[in-house]
Amino acid sequence: MKVAFDQQVFLLQKYGGISRYFCNLQKEFFLKTHLDTRIFAPIHFNENLAALGDFCKSGYVLPDLPPKMRRLATEISIVYARFLMKKFSPDIIHETYFSLSDFKARKSKIVLTVYDFIHERYSEMFDQAHKTSDPKKVAALRADHVICISESTRRDLIEYCSVPEERISVTYLGADVCFRRQNIIPASSLGDQPPFVLFVGSRSGYKNFDGFVRAFASSDRLVKDFDIVCFGGGALTVAERNMSENVGLRVDQIRHYGGSDDILAKLYYHASALIYPSLYEGFGIPPLEAMAAGCPVVSSDTSSLPEVVGGAGEYFDPTEDEAIRVAMENVLYSNERCLDLVQRGYSQEAKFSWAKCADETLAIYRSLL
Repeated sequence: MKVAFDQQVFLLQKYGGISRYFCNLQKEFFLKTHLDTRIFAPIHFNENLAALGDFCKSGYVLPDLPPKMRRLATEISIVYARFLMKKFSPDIIHETYFSLSDFKARKSKIVLTVYDFIHERYSEMFDQAHKTSDPKKVAALRADHVICISESTRRDLIEYCSVPEERISVTYLGADVCFRRQNIIPASSLGDQPPFVLFVGSRSGYKNFDGFVRAFASSDRLVKDFDIVCFGGGALTVAERNMSENVGLRVDQIRHYGGSDDILAKLYYHASALIYPSLYEGFGIPPLEAMAAGCPVVSSDTSSLPEVVGGAGEYFDPTEDEAIRVAMENVLYSNERCLDLVQRGYSQEAKFSWAKCADETLAIYRSLL
């Protein structure tokens, strides 16, 4: 069987969960001798793809470019990828993102993965130029089969795109093995710092960072005993700094880290808890990574998150600052609750893996041929 992944997401993301998903599929498929899977991104901007090494001929990763040069590089990559993909003549083309036009080669079947419906449910938070709603619906309706990464996303796909249920499957994601506690080397520099709660990823809009900070600041105990550490999502902005000071936090009480999975794994290891206050998630990999690392999870009770976290989380209504505060205090001031969540987390995380995700994806490919 010959499977082609198109170049779309590798031109859009430098890092990011979607490119990580396809890179992990490629790793798992590479080990199966009856498969010939290739990622067609002859030039791209994605560090996850560049790091695949022997698992993939990943093309050439470009540095950050000015907008005009980036657009030119993207167009060159698309044209060259179409030529290479046609020459490859795949049985399956797995589209990595949403496009109004396809890469379909003769006799190829099209598979599309849909991740979430944030732009549909929270359209007021995005400008029109960044919305994916129209191309997503076009891509979903033309695909021979659509993969959703949670039951929550599957329900949204039916509601917003009217895709027939028989053309939809759910395959859950996994956490990379580097996040398992036994694989993490502690960092003395983190252990010597004040106790902290961890926030991972983008802090904009539906991620509800402001609500989390307000809830944290409303507790005299939390402010006295803990700091906030953020990972990813870019450096803290002036507006975020001002907001945290306006609710009474010290200038140095919120710290930001970026960088590699190794740094993030160490943060999970040392954190007192992961706080995940999103209004909506299509899946939510950070709670899975935290559970693997032995970090208690305090999470929103919305969308897909109960599917991922199961009985291993302390839940709250993300629209209620008081509920977020109470949930954090319930965990952070109870050693018994912390230990219970850690043990439940290990069991819950073990239900998910990239190997299982790849096997279920391969079964979908086979069903189309």
